[in-house]
Amino acid sequence: MKRTLRLFPVLLALCLTLTACGSAESSEESSGRIITDSCGRTVTVPDQVERIVPLGNAPRLVAYLGLADKVAAVPQCEHTDNPLMAYAYVNRALWQDLPNVGNDSLGAGEWYAEEILASGADVVICTYDADTADDIQSQTGIPTVAVASPPLFSEAYDDALRLVAQVCGAEQRAEELIACIRDSLADLASRTAEIPGAEKPLVLGAGATFKGSHSIDGVYANYPVFQVLSARDAALGISDTVGGLLVDREQILSWNPDILFFDASSMELIQADYAADPAFFQQLKAVQTGQLYQWPNSTWHSTNVEIPLVSAYWVGQLLYPEAFSDVNIEEKAAEIFGLFLGQADYLDTLNASGYGYQAVELGA
Repeated sequence: MKRTLRLFPVLLALCLTLTACGSAESSEESSGRIITDSCGRTVTVPDQVERIVPLGNAPRLVAYLGLADKVAAVPQCEHTDNPLMAYAYVNRALWQDLPNVGNDSLGAGEWYAEEILASGADVVICTYDADTADDIQSQTGIPTVAVASPPLFSEAYDDALRLVAQVCGAEQRAEELIACIRDSLADLASRTAEIPGAEKPLVLGAGATFKGSHSIDGVYANYPVFQVLSARDAALGISDTVGGLLVDREQILSWNPDILFFDASSMELIQADYAADPAFFQQLKAVQTGQLYQWPNSTWHSTNVEIPLVSAYWVGQLLYPEAFSDVNIEEKAAEIFGLFLGQADYLDTLNASGYGYQAVELGA
């Protein structure tokens, strides 16, 4: 983990000393609450948390939990106008003037001790390792809780939500989110588990977003959206990785999927790639039959949850129309986006930006 400190040495050292002394005196008056974080560290946090500095993927968790108004400062990448970073986009007016306390773009993992200290935060919540959390806490005097950033749709994700909720007093909200995730996954699985393999098209998620956008050779391996649908995923099992990785283009030709899905933010790259080498693309069955689609990215500065849940229903309708005949995708999207983002019409925002769900044509 890269650590960045921007300190005025003498003044800040004095502030940190006073803060540490103040923290010691406060601990005698009120013991606070002892939290065991995802790294097994024990951290004493205040009984009431009113000001939060979230780092790494923690801003997303904090926003999902309805705590965006308690955020005292954010990393630079949270100041965004990109609707694919949905939780930050819906809170952009609330967060736009907050101090910058780090840079987590492309996994940089930088944090600025002076700015964190100046924010007056009651607690820092980060998705960093134990050593980094210890460093932040020792250099700011602010209780720092490390939270895991686990795979999409995993039960460990539920644990991460519950931990942040425990720190910040949002336990009921966490259970509402978890119930939505679990109920949706159970519903999706029940619709598709018994569909015979012979009736399932071979699919591939490409143009994957990880440390930036990629063309068709960036693919999603072991993709949870496909897994919950029991889809025939061409990239299932090619790696232990859950998420994006690069493959040789000959591998894509070998798979020759029936249907290709692309991240919306990668379409410009893919169209440019097609213009440079149309012969490669035209060998693919999905291109020949026009079975090409874009979906809003699951990943934008780490993994969203609400967008992949909606994507799973949308993909389910495409792959298995009979099994999803009773699902109105606009209503389902409104239900999920309304809960996680507080904006039931967020599908309209994605569509208006060009990042929505749609069929695409290469060379158009």
